[in-house]
Amino acid sequence: MDAVNTSDPLPSAEAQLRAAPPHALVATAGRLLADRVGAQEVILLLADYSLSVLQPVSHLPHTGSPVPAQDGPAGSAFVAQSPVVEVLRERAGHLVHLPITVRGDRLGILTVWLPAGAADPDTVLQLSEFATALGHEVATAGRDTDLYLQARRTRRLTLAAEMQWQLLPGRGCARAEYTIGAHLEPAYAIGGDNFDWSTSADHLVLTVTDGMGQGIEASLLTSLTVGALRNARRAGVGLADQASLADQAVFAQYGGKAYASTLLLRFDLATGRVAAVDAGSPQLFRQRDGHTERIALVAQLPLGMFEETLYEEQTFQVEPGDRLIVVSTGVHDTRSAAGDAFGEQALRQVLSATRPSPPHETARAVVAGMIEHFGSSELMSDAAVVCLDWTGRPAAEAGRPDHGL
Repeated sequence: MDAVNTSDPLPSAEAQLRAAPPHALVATAGRLLADRVGAQEVILLLADYSLSVLQPVSHLPHTGSPVPAQDGPAGSAFVAQSPVVEVLRERAGHLVHLPITVRGDRLGILTVWLPAGAADPDTVLQLSEFATALGHEVATAGRDTDLYLQARRTRRLTLAAEMQWQLLPGRGCARAEYTIGAHLEPAYAIGGDNFDWSTSADHLVLTVTDGMGQGIEASLLTSLTVGALRNARRAGVGLADQASLADQAVFAQYGGKAYASTLLLRFDLATGRVAAVDAGSPQLFRQRDGHTERIALVAQLPLGMFEETLYEEQTFQVEPGDRLIVVSTGVHDTRSAAGDAFGEQALRQVLSATRPSPPHETARAVVAGMIEHFGSSELMSDAAVVCLDWTGRPAAEAGRPDHGL
């Protein structure tokens, strides 16, 4: 936002956002934009856990009346991830709806009411940059205040869901080589399903875990599993050893009475070579050149089922333009009221229909199709979907040296 007045001796907008108290980011943003672009109102809307609505952040009771996350001007900006300028008729001016996204994780929308004639392209571009800066501060402020987490809720989370959402890295991640979008349902009562990822200079590790059981028992099991996988990954061991160490941790706690199905993937960002360990039931699909195929991996034992299980890696290749989709048991085994399984054929139809959509929307649409098949908005089992679009690294950069796991 410095471009609005480069001679302004005051601290930059980003610096003033960083200096604001965690709970006062919206008020600070409103004051800054009023001073710099004449904004008459500034509203921060955050996507709720089910991605169905965008909820305004306020002081009490922490949120205002929601707007649709898939329709209308704000919803269109959220889905398309591009600014939408709305012309006001009853009051002079424009509403500019700006996506707030942090490293590929969609948080919500910043809506700015500008006077008539003020929504020129340069101003909209500057507002987009401001929205990104605000998003980073909101993500950081979440460590110190509950305000933004409370604002995301249309109702109370179960304790198991609270634990699971705190365990997640986010709902998306993006780099030049890939874009990830992910979704969980039932969002307000999720128990055992989880996704996790970690990226470095030359690799991406992605896991999808389905802890057996429901509610708090499943959440505790999954928390232990994900913690053990992260601990092994951060120790620098290979993918198969990560699975083995997590297997030992879960078996030591539960003695084989509870276990977690997990798919582990490690991408070489330079070559597109993927190492995989299939330790259970999550299924992996690839879309390439208009075709959808299931990648058949050798099924190995879930983590924690038996003591000191040894795991082996398999490899496959991804190419620029590929899309990978991982679905948990709750997706491919969901049954309707009549007992009909959602099944691979229905899943393939949804995946084909959503191929032009970005990964975030595809992940959400798969779960929406499953809910429609189930016939109720409240699923009986957890469902996780992770969608990854692979771009790959340009050939000129592919020869860079490896800088760690």
